[in-house]
Amino acid sequence: QVQLVESGGGLVQAGGSLRLSCAASGRTFSNYGMGWFRQVPGKEREFVAAISWRSGITYIVDSVKGRFTISRDNAKNTVYLQMNKLTPEDTDVYYCNQAKKPYSYFDYDPKGYDYWGQGTQVTVSS
Repeated sequence: QVQLVESGGGLVQAGGSLRLSCAASGRTFSNYGMGWFRQVPGKEREFVAAISWRSGITYIVDSVKGRFTISRDNAKNTVYLQMNKLTPEDTDVYYCNQAKKPYSYFDYDPKGYDYWGQGTQVTVSS
């Protein structure tokens, strides 16, 4: 089973930047797509970004496109989410996850995952 440890969250002013990291272990990292979700308490977890196992294909939701970038370092078993031009609406707990099967698509539906890490809190002040 995959283990996921998110980090890099914090408090930042609107317009600022943060880079989130997610270290994954338990499976051969380079064989799996990775992605990020976010959740406000009381709301459903929502998909934010994904990157294919080849690193050549990324997908960013429209609400953060142009501000957020996803990348991965297979040597470090880590996926990143670079967040720029942050707004208070980006205040959430951010979670990463790993595709359920190797060499396959990343499921954008959070209900498809049985395991989650602890997440990392991002708070953007106005």
